[in-house]
Amino acid sequence: MSDAPFSFRKIAVSAFGPSLLFSIGEGSILPIIALSARDLGASVALAGLIVGLIGIGSLFSNIPAALIIARYGERRSMVAAAAFSVLAMIFCLIPNQIWLLALGVLMIGMASSVLMLARQTYLIEAVPIHMRARAMSTLGGTRRIGIFIGPFLGAALMHYMGLPGAYWIAIVAMLSSGLLAFTVPDLEDHLASKNAGANTAPTLTNIARHHWQIFLTLGFGILLVSGLRSARQIVIPLWADHLGLSPTATAIIYGTVSAIDMLAFYPAGKAMDQHGRLSVAMPSVIIMGISLILIPITDGLVSFVAVSMMIGLGNGIGSGIIMTLGADASPRIGRTQFLGIWRLIADVGASGAPALLSAVTALASLASAVVATGLLGFIAAGVFWRWLPRTKPDRPR
Repeated sequence: MSDAPFSFRKIAVSAFGPSLLFSIGEGSILPIIALSARDLGASVALAGLIVGLIGIGSLFSNIPAALIIARYGERRSMVAAAAFSVLAMIFCLIPNQIWLLALGVLMIGMASSVLMLARQTYLIEAVPIHMRARAMSTLGGTRRIGIFIGPFLGAALMHYMGLPGAYWIAIVAMLSSGLLAFTVPDLEDHLASKNAGANTAPTLTNIARHHWQIFLTLGFGILLVSGLRSARQIVIPLWADHLGLSPTATAIIYGTVSAIDMLAFYPAGKAMDQHGRLSVAMPSVIIMGISLILIPITDGLVSFVAVSMMIGLGNGIGSGIIMTLGADASPRIGRTQFLGIWRLIADVGASGAPALLSAVTALASLASAVVATGLLGFIAAGVFWRWLPRTKPDRPR
């Protein structure tokens, strides 16, 4: 890594532009996937399953994404992911074919996995280690911003075109993401290491075997963090419904929580760079854990909004923590493969938390399920206290 002064401005467009544009496209369709499925005759249960295909696509694509990026580089992988996502949106626009809608949604999750992993790999190489957390939190922040902006752009075009308007916004955004990615050169370090190590690149099995302790310790911590994040997206609307709040009020509360979440990402990254990863990881999971446990105590609008905003704050200050810890732990050789496994672990947590929430709700009650989910925050805090290094990373691995 060069000792020349580094500025985010020099790489801002190439580093964050593709992910921002892709997230705008993804955000534009997220609120209307279930509505599209219902319009095509799907039951409520089937519509919910189709929405969940984005997460499933990401979950099962992390390892293939790592292999693709390691072989073809970040730029070509991002361009291919953007083209793949545009094809997915075309499938979603074909009328009266619910299976094509489901396939398109699944493909979006797959493309998202490739693009985000490619951007993370790029930033690890391009950004000096003393600014790494800011880079990762900003990458996470651009995704939050895109998903926040996307629904408004989709709503504007839907006013004239109906539901297809959101998919056309996605096509434009994802096509723009691919065009921008096409102008971004691969890092010289990546190309050199690819050429030099073509015959000695580690396999996924070797990476898993050599780093199993990290995956079982810190990896378990990020699995819990991902689970907390996923659970909050379900708990807030479910408890709002439990309190009898209208869908409009629920949407406003959720939007407010998302806004707080967005505003915290850069200060969180700066704190991690200046004071170490533990200084942010611990408060983030503890605040989310306490907030979720307090949710069942809320019995009105004011208390519910206050606790929901606490959840947003806890999640916001932890922006980029999963990617930052993965970057810190990843080896120089086999980094992309390592990060593919790391993302797989996180996605397992994101998928498992809703299952835990549903199971406890079925066996006991929604309140018990929310409390049980909140306890994951304290388990995560214990994992980080035990295994997260107290010092800042001072050199690339």
